[in-house]
Amino acid sequence: GAGKTMLVEAISLLVGGRADASIIRPGASEARVEGRFVDQDGEIVLARVIPLDGRSRAYVNGRLATVSNLADQGTSLVDLHGQHAHQSLLGQSAQRMALDVFAGVDLTELRAARAKLTEIDANLAAIGGDERARAREIDLLSFQVEEISGANLTDADEDETLEREEDLLADAVAHREALWQSVAAIADDGGAGDGLAQAISALGHRDALNDLTLRLRALQQELSDVASDLRAKAESTEEDPQRLEEIRKRRQLLVDLRRKYGETLADVIKYGGEVAERLADLQGFEQRASELDAQRKQALVDLAKAERAVGTKRRAAAPKLAGAVEGHLKTLAMNNASLAITVGDDPGDDVVVLLSANPGSPLLPLTKVASGGELARTMLALRLVLTQAPGTLVFDEVDAGIGGTAAVAVAKSLADLGQRHQVLVVTHLAQVAAVAQTQINVTKTVRAKQTFATATMLSGEDRVAEIARMLSGGVAQESAFEHARELLAASGSKKRRD
Repeated sequence: GAGKTMLVEAISLLVGGRADASIIRPGASEARVEGRFVDQDGEIVLARVIPLDGRSRAYVNGRLATVSNLADQGTSLVDLHGQHAHQSLLGQSAQRMALDVFAGVDLTELRAARAKLTEIDANLAAIGGDERARAREIDLLSFQVEEISGANLTDADEDETLEREEDLLADAVAHREALWQSVAAIADDGGAGDGLAQAISALGHRDALNDLTLRLRALQQELSDVASDLRAKAESTEEDPQRLEEIRKRRQLLVDLRRKYGETLADVIKYGGEVAERLADLQGFEQRASELDAQRKQALVDLAKAERAVGTKRRAAAPKLAGAVEGHLKTLAMNNASLAITVGDDPGDDVVVLLSANPGSPLLPLTKVASGGELARTMLALRLVLTQAPGTLVFDEVDAGIGGTAAVAVAKSLADLGQRHQVLVVTHLAQVAAVAQTQINVTKTVRAKQTFATATMLSGEDRVAEIARMLSGGVAQESAFEHARELLAASGSKKRRD
């Protein structure tokens, strides 16, 4: 009741454990848990904030993250063993990975074979692997190709050109009249042409004004050219109802094509090229499909071979791993425990670790093991056998219900594991506490009608006194102090601590 398990629950929150507002201290608006993990690559800070109302927030190195992101980071750093849902080895994929690590299974060929088959199936689907779907797509694309190619699109600006011609033909009489009026205004007696001629004549041969005279002569030439163009346009502008109807039909066709296939005629032309290529691919399906089918048959052969190799190796290693773990269980006060590992059909992806903690009990998956202590010791045994694990391992209740030589065995196993990992253990046993390099005492105090949990690192005689208290279960006698010193001396923890 001092708060030891609360610390473990706090770590559980950092690896994605379920957050509950009930953990918030009365009077506070939120609870906050923060963990700083340091290794050779630097450090990472994980944090979880649980407000009274609303969803919890997660942070990785000060940045807001999802709980899933937090869990991914956390489980790679720390693993919990005890009565906690977030134990990596409870998951089937983790158990399969553990077996593979133990057996030295190389999954390279299996992964490559699966990737190859997936690629071939994707290619088959892309060219129309389903006959009915392919036939439907060919019909649709054939219609689209015929419609676009039948329009004979060559100029992306055709619609603008047709629009100008339509405007001219739609009001040809008025346009022609306006053109002749313009010609008259320039070329008739007293028109703009005569006015320019008079201006040029007025300047005569005055050399001082020669630059202006030159500009007027340039205007006179330009005006003459414009008059010729106006006259030619007026003479060629005639009513042509048939041509006007053709233009309007053509423009409507272009509108319909843009509505179906693109914002502009350039888009329509581009789309037409793309669907023509796709149609050619589909119509050439038989040859391509035949090639892919042959590749697929070979890929299936390669996959079956890789699956057999992996499955055989997994099944061969399963009883060896189970036996090694079971051997450790017998030294951890689980003498009657039986452990088995089942492996499914090739490639044996379905890997399940089964445990029977007591005689007569059926072998059950680890997720169904009721006792937190038994589960924690099973995880300890697995960790002793496996070489790969997160840097920090937390054990809660690993020594529940044991004592004597069994407690010593558990302590030794934890100490051995501590040579490869950082191991945090919640314990009531002096034998376990004595082998630790660092001992932290968690106590509960009441101040101003509020309860506080305090963690204190012990050293020297303070540690001896705590070990003695744990041995005696209360006020320690001198004999308990002597026994505590003997335990610490035997474990060499003082030497390691120094």
